[in-house]
Amino acid sequence: MWRRMLAIVIKELRQLSRDRMTFGMIVMIPLVQLMLFGYAINTDARHLPAGLVDLSGSSYSSPLIQAIKATQVVDFTTRYASLPEAEAAITRGEVKVVLYLPPDLGERLIRHPGFSGGQYMAEPVGQWLVDGSDTVLAAAIRSLRQMPLDEVAGRAVKTSVPSFEVVQYFNPEQRSVVNIIPGLLGVILTMTMVMFTSAAIVREREQGNMEFLITTPVKPLELMLGKILPYVLVGFIQVLIILTMGHLIFALPIRGGLDSIALASMLFICASLTLGLVISTIAKTQLQAMQMTVFVLLPSILLSGFMFPYEAMPIAAQWIAEALPATHFMRMSRAIILRDAEVMSLGADAIWLLGFTCLGLLVASLRFSKHLD
Repeated sequence: MWRRMLAIVIKELRQLSRDRMTFGMIVMIPLVQLMLFGYAINTDARHLPAGLVDLSGSSYSSPLIQAIKATQVVDFTTRYASLPEAEAAITRGEVKVVLYLPPDLGERLIRHPGFSGGQYMAEPVGQWLVDGSDTVLAAAIRSLRQMPLDEVAGRAVKTSVPSFEVVQYFNPEQRSVVNIIPGLLGVILTMTMVMFTSAAIVREREQGNMEFLITTPVKPLELMLGKILPYVLVGFIQVLIILTMGHLIFALPIRGGLDSIALASMLFICASLTLGLVISTIAKTQLQAMQMTVFVLLPSILLSGFMFPYEAMPIAAQWIAEALPATHFMRMSRAIILRDAEVMSLGADAIWLLGFTCLGLLVASLRFSKHLD
């Protein structure tokens, strides 16, 4: 019995060693997860890109801004001339945070107990305008409410009066479900759309239909389009289910237009389906196709901004995230659904998804042509 079992074990090990794709996944999946969780994933939000509206014209604004930079929570990357301009930038997703310093900053500082040490009826010296749909980011900015004004005052002054007011747009109740459901659209569509089409060509080969396809006048591009079009309808059904149930059960606010949501979903569904087709032309078996799907799905969940703030990731991780269709759709879905942004204002992400779809179709068609040769 032991000799027969040993023979089967040796046979399986030899077969596994010949399957380079599976052997590579055995090594790469734990390495990728280790690198993602150990290096790229960061729940401690630091160096967040922020906007600045400084209407004070006061000598106090510069040391106050430097004191805020010293906390390393935010880095001021953009200046805006007015508050409406800054609010529009938050709606478009250009920045998630804006610091507003009012024209009477000097008077507010003088009256503030954290600056003067007195007992005046103080009001905050400035405002933080935050995209509250990202709860982790909003929590990091709320930590600056009680920021001491020691560096501005030139001495240590203890007070319990908040230095800043935090205004949270789009999700003032800080419900995490508001941020999760639009992101869940991207995760579910990535999982199902890539999975459906990643085995499309492989399945034809395993079922013996490849010879039939070769003898038909169907061109490679026509075959690729025919493979993905039925699943576009499936993707829209999933979008409808998620948004309808999210609105009815979890009171998800849907502020954007249905046409904008449909267009963004269409772009992402097509991009995900073409990615699955490319995988299908690479994989030799359906098992390999499933393994490669998991290999794509993990970074899409962890790096796209679904679970962890994109802005808190290292630059190298952000570069990888930008190559994933899910990252661009996360930004578009949250901007449209939660902030009522227009697709035209999200043109960079829309163009990227469209370009990814065209490139994916081209690559899949060329690889299929080479296979026929």
